[in-house]
Amino acid sequence: MIDLSQKYTPENLKPKIERVWQLSTEKILRIEKEFDISKGAPVFTVDGKYSTRGWTEWTQGFQFGSAILQFDATEDEKFLEIGRQHTLERMASHVTHTGVHDHGFNNVSTYGNLLRLMNELRIPENQWERAFYELALKCSGAVQAHRWTDLGNNRGYIYSFNGPQSLFVDTIRSLRSLAVAHQLGHALSGENDRRISLLDRMIQHMAATADYIVFYGKNRDGADVRGRVVHEAIFSLNDGNFRCPSSQQGYSPFTTWTRGLAWCLSGYAEELEFITTLDDNELEPFGGRTSIEAMMREAACAAADYYIENTPTCGIPYWDTGAPTLHKLGDYLDRPADPYNDYEPVDSSAAAIVAQGFLRLGKYLQAAGDVNGERYWQTGLKILDTLFDEPYLSSDTSHHGLLLHSVYHWPNRWDHVPAGKKIACGESTMWGDYHARELALYLQRVINDEPYLTFYLV
Repeated sequence: MIDLSQKYTPENLKPKIERVWQLSTEKILRIEKEFDISKGAPVFTVDGKYSTRGWTEWTQGFQFGSAILQFDATEDEKFLEIGRQHTLERMASHVTHTGVHDHGFNNVSTYGNLLRLMNELRIPENQWERAFYELALKCSGAVQAHRWTDLGNNRGYIYSFNGPQSLFVDTIRSLRSLAVAHQLGHALSGENDRRISLLDRMIQHMAATADYIVFYGKNRDGADVRGRVVHEAIFSLNDGNFRCPSSQQGYSPFTTWTRGLAWCLSGYAEELEFITTLDDNELEPFGGRTSIEAMMREAACAAADYYIENTPTCGIPYWDTGAPTLHKLGDYLDRPADPYNDYEPVDSSAAAIVAQGFLRLGKYLQAAGDVNGERYWQTGLKILDTLFDEPYLSSDTSHHGLLLHSVYHWPNRWDHVPAGKKIACGESTMWGDYHARELALYLQRVINDEPYLTFYLV
């Protein structure tokens, strides 16, 4: 269980955040110089160098988005040019990619960050550049929303690349694309020019995830544990009924893949922030603010409590809470995680993603007068404190990665196991590095009393 006995303030963590950006500078430039982008998107490191894993190129936006975040944090314009030029040259195919559920990852991290910087007056206003970013985001949200499985009775979800029967937990955070496109006044045009609300599909997907991906230890989940999160839910396309839980990257349908929980918590937390910006009348056709926010809060808090209770004291999780040889580590929840053990990998990328979720959920609940707000806020700060230090922060400037001990797909053994080791360790992933930077930027803005970092337009 995470040890929350020490109390943190954001200001205490400022030196660690500054060090992150110092190390990040060299790593982005080294990847730019040494990685052959013609071979595809960088996914994970092997012996400290980024390599590809040709599948859906879902990490390319994190690569270019990292440079944009570096500019945001440091005002070093060479990183703005790296991110902007690569977005122009490389990201168009991601905008119209009909085969993935990752639009919020790729396109909001690039086009979205650039549009945000223009709105914040951090980069010069340019009518055609703005129109370019906005058009990309509108198209991305509509294409994402088109991957739709209709369950009937105003129920449905954006299906994963596994097919229409598959609801993935990952997509909850990729809903960013629908939210931004909706804010830009866009909708999906269907057969006979039917106008399909992106906000409606976003809310329906959040509800399906809350109903079938998150478990609550009651009713249908009476034999399960509150807050457990499954990677995938399978539905019958014949009648729209839920059939069973499943897992692609976790150990089993009956354990929690911790990065999946991280996507879930972080997604609901930032979507709660987004929902607060909408007018009550806008939400009324989809159930109303009270019921929508209650659904989201219940799912987020259940996942948050489960993470706290099933993660080692330092806040860094093992890759799955039910990984088959965790028992060989003894009382592993009563001490800090050991990334160099001989049995099961940790996943620092899950920690980087979930930390931002805890901070955002904590802030949201504090504003609502909920006593859990401070607990979640402190959890986020605790995780950040651990991540932005050895052995997780990579101080070796020759290593491409910023955040060490991240894993991709351990059941398939896609991750690199160093010589002399029995498990994956010492390597980085592009999403882990991106979310470490996004986490650092989020808290840096809080510390400096700068505009609050959001994915949506303010």
